Formats: sequence, C-alpha cells, structure tokens
Amino acid sequence: MLLSAVLLPLAGTGCAQAQQKGDGNENVPKVYMFKEISSPNLVKIYEALGREAKGKVAVKLSTGEPGGHNFLQPALIKELVQKVDGTIVECNTAYGGGRAKTADHLKAAEDHGFTAIAPVVIMDAEGETELPLKGGKHLKKDIVGKDYLNYDFTVVLSHFKGHAMGGFGGAIKNMSIGIASSNGKRYIHSAGASTSSWGNPAQDDFLESMAEAAKAVADHCGDNILYISVANNLSVDCDCDSSPEDPKMGDIGILASLDPVALDKACTDLVRASEDHGKIHLIERIDSRHGMHTLDHAEAIGLGSQQYELVKLD
Repeated sequence: MLLSAVLLPLAGTGCAQAQQKGDGNENVPKVYMFKEISSPNLVKIYEALGREAKGKVAVKLSTGEPGGHNFLQPALIKELVQKVDGTIVECNTAYGGGRAKTADHLKAAEDHGFTAIAPVVIMDAEGETELPLKGGKHLKKDIVGKDYLNYDFTVVLSHFKGHAMGGFGGAIKNMSIGIASSNGKRYIHSAGASTSSWGNPAQDDFLESMAEAAKAVADHCGDNILYISVANNLSVDCDCDSSPEDPKMGDIGILASLDPVALDKACTDLVRASEDHGKIHLIERIDSRHGMHTLDHAEAIGLGSQQYELVKLD
C-alpha cells in the first residue's frame, strides 16, 4: 500500500504542524489515518502500525454509560478485538451512575453488546495497585485496577470526542482516567490530593494530572502498547455522560499511532481544519476547558510529541 503524507492547513491554531516526509524529520512520530470508518479499516490501521499485540491483550475502551449512545459500537470494533484475541477492560467509575459498581458495570457492558464480542473484565473488581511515576508535578504514582498487571499488551482503543471537564477525550484520557481504579480516578481529578474526593484543583492541575497518569501507564508498558482513536459521533460530551449532546459535526475518521500525544494532537488538529461549520461547538468545548494544555504538559514530561507526520491510507 502506498503511504502518502499530507500537510494540514491549520492557520491560526498556533499548533505544531504535520511534517512532510523526507524533510529531515524522520524521527517525528507517524499518525496513520483512514477517512472511511469501517471494521476492515480498523484492522488495517492496526497492521499499519507494525507493532503486533502479543500475549494476553487488554483492549481499553469505554463501554458507555447507560443512557448514552455515542460509544464505539461492538459491531465496528469486533473484528479488531478478536484479531488480537483481546479482553475488553474497564475500571469502575468514581462519579456514581450506572457503572460505579462491578455488577452494574458488567450489566451495562452486556446491554451495550460488548460481552457478545469478547470477554469483559472490570480491572478494579478485586482491588487496585500502584504504578510508579517519574517526573510528576502533582502525582507521585498512578493507581490502577489490580487486574491490569495480568496483561502483556495494551490496545488503547478510544472514541475521540468532547469532554465536560477535559475539553476532549482521546488516547490520554482513556489510558489515564480509564485505566485508573475508582480511587485512582479521584486521585487524578484531585491532582494528587485525595483518593476519596475529587477536591477542587485548578483546571490546569487536573489536566496535568491526566497526562502524568498516562505517562505512568506508558512507562509500565514500554513498547507493549499502541493507540487507535475513532473520531465519530463527535459530541461535546463524553461517553461517561448518560445524556450526551447530539453531535453537531460530521465524522472525521480512524487515526492510529505509537505516540498518544501525536494521536490526540492530530485529532484536535483535524477538528480545527474541518470545513464543517458544526466544529465550532467542539472547538469551544476544547478551548473553554483549556484542553490543549493536557498535550503541552504531556509533551513536557516526555509522554510524546505534538509534532507528527499524518499518513493517509485511503
């Protein structure tokens, strides 16, 4: 397959641009993209990354809050999840709702069709464990579901969309708050102040804490992790919302990378570069929450790069 790099016109964003191939930036991370969202393309984009998911594979995605409907559909992801012989993994929520308790969480996963395509495990059902964190400004550790240690490889399969607190939810949010236990979620939300309360941290401190928790996961995995994001059903609200606002802009595509910062940056850049007038709602959500600061801090602590080469596969 012929791979072609493109330079996105992102005038006015002040953001790092995609790099052209052969311009001396061979070490710039690649972000692969299919505009067409389909099951076969999910498999193809995984294969394009060139990193095989081996051993016991955790597929981290959101099974969706009961009442919500924008989460990645089982029919779309089934082929990929089964190709890697993956187990769908989640942790219980810290905000109440229909997924705060393991039995309810598994019922939601069943009702939404996930248990029909793969095993589903709630990783903090039997407790939690800590991952070490180096270079954190707010967090001294990451607190994750105990069962996470039983997996050899992680596929971070994210639904890119808006988020009420983070501005947007993508790979970094999915691997930080998503892999954190319910206590770990409170630890991140409180910027390291508490495991029993969300606290009231400054917004940037919360965003930086998400990046730091994600780095702990990435450091734990080493090369045994990859990142795929599907930018569809682009609501301003997260899949953790039981009544999310309907999307105002059209779907963008499937993107994947070995660098979570580059992947999230590419997704936000594509929203800004879109000719869809409905993008203003998602951009407002991202910017009103200072969401891009998550990527600034993630880059600063060595999680990844905001420079990338966008490689279109269709």
